[in-house]
Amino acid sequence: MTRIGHYGLKFNGFFEKYMFVIIPSSMVAGFFFADRLASLTGWIAWLFAWITFVMALSCKVEDLRATFRRPALMLIVLLLAHLVAPWVVYELGVFWFGAGSPYIIGMVLFAAIPLGVSSIIWVGLSNGNVALTLALVVIDTLLSPLILPAVLAQFFGTRLDFEYWELFRDLSLMIVLPTTIGVLVNHWTKGSFREKIHPYATPSTKIAFMLVVMINVAAITPFMSELRGDLLKLVPVTLLVVVLCYGLGFLACLLPGRSSQITTLPYLAGMRNISLGIVVGLQYFGPLAAVPVVLSILIQQPMATLNHWLLKKWFSRRT
Repeated sequence: MTRIGHYGLKFNGFFEKYMFVIIPSSMVAGFFFADRLASLTGWIAWLFAWITFVMALSCKVEDLRATFRRPALMLIVLLLAHLVAPWVVYELGVFWFGAGSPYIIGMVLFAAIPLGVSSIIWVGLSNGNVALTLALVVIDTLLSPLILPAVLAQFFGTRLDFEYWELFRDLSLMIVLPTTIGVLVNHWTKGSFREKIHPYATPSTKIAFMLVVMINVAAITPFMSELRGDLLKLVPVTLLVVVLCYGLGFLACLLPGRSSQITTLPYLAGMRNISLGIVVGLQYFGPLAAVPVVLSILIQQPMATLNHWLLKKWFSRRT
């Protein structure tokens, strides 16, 4: 191993150990350097593509085949994320803000948008089922042109003209193509390619992840002025919404035969594609409806960090 590879692995260990500090710090940096970082939003897809490719190198063709042989688990996640979560969140919104509030639309929108691509990163960091996560994120995003309008119409009677092909193009770039290439490379090289680049590629994904967080925060900074009036009411309820989504993932782990998925299901149930949610909220419902989605990006990543820390504590006590 070269000296660069040695320092790369040391950095990777440092990042995973102090992630609970690094990720919030990256968010703060995104605010302070918003003017410079906001112009880099076009890089998010490429950064995600690299992260997904490196993660996929740890997956085998047999892993993905096994995932599709377990449709019940995939169906459970989708039902929790897009049926149970929107209903619970809607009732919470009506109780908190009163019927007719535009903030309720944003809360339900958060629950209805596709599973978050960044869940792949956190599942990988937690040694969870990356193959299951990749498959579910791909399937859920492909189904989102059907799921998202249906959920919103159910609660608000709204029909959306969804840009399916634009979403499909972004999905192909961020997930489908890099996943396919990564799995095939791992299969053809019998894992030797991953072993060679691991000391360099793995720490680079951590840097890419930090950049994704910073750029996303920078992109939503202009909308933060919408939070001033109702900030004291919005922050706790948005926090509760994210916690509820994570909680549904933990509940799924209590089902018979699902306990082994504790490093996977909470991330899948709890994380959403915030970037897509912001676009849909602003385009179809206006800034006020988009505010809860915007605010959730400030909570989702710290919550993932906390979940990762709790999982490490849980497994350290059991060993």
